[in-house]
Amino acid sequence: MEVLNVNLKQASYYDKKDAIKDITFVISQGELVGLIGPNGAGKSTIIKSILGLMEDVDGEVVMGQESKFAYIPEHPTFYDELTLWEHIELAKAVNGIERDSYYKEAEKLLTTFRLQDEKHHYPGSFSKGMQQKLMIIIALLIKPKLYIVDEPFIGLDPKAMKDFISLLEEEQLRGAGILMSTHVLDTAEKICDRFLLVNYGRLIAAGTLEEIQGKSVLEGSLMDCFYVLMERDND
Repeated sequence: MEVLNVNLKQASYYDKKDAIKDITFVISQGELVGLIGPNGAGKSTIIKSILGLMEDVDGEVVMGQESKFAYIPEHPTFYDELTLWEHIELAKAVNGIERDSYYKEAEKLLTTFRLQDEKHHYPGSFSKGMQQKLMIIIALLIKPKLYIVDEPFIGLDPKAMKDFISLLEEEQLRGAGILMSTHVLDTAEKICDRFLLVNYGRLIAAGTLEEIQGKSVLEGSLMDCFYVLMERDND
């Protein structure tokens, strides 16, 4: 079953027409899809279009029957006057979460990401990695059918990366679909089911690693194939 169906003919900024063009893809339940491309390729514009944050968009974005989604941004955002735990309480209220296990799950995630001692501290004083962990915890507590994740590994220590990947795998087993934009190609190669390669606002390749290798005519890593396809597209 589909959790996200994207058909974007174009999306533009006031100073840049056709920032993205002809972006079409589907994400199904339990699927992790990697959104790959160089800086300025249009990955953020695609995500903003999906989230409804772009004003000039021609196209359609359809989420599954249960439209609840969680967004983990590249740059964490917080309320300065709320503590870590108050953010967790706010997420529960805003999303109308009523399950009795919510706070127990929150405590478990705080332990996993080693944030127990910061429970009543203000996230504004945290490191980038600690702030990213809180964004991840809140998203996981929502338990959506769709995750949209933008550069989640920046700032995370190796243990947090491993824990996050394990938790994503659990969410896939639960049936959640995941769209993940990342530059960490070696990790993406290991965890993603399919890939969307974007360059100059266009989708230049899509598919599994084997399909990407076929299109690049190279039996190499995702990074090697990505480089070949990028160079070919740039010629």
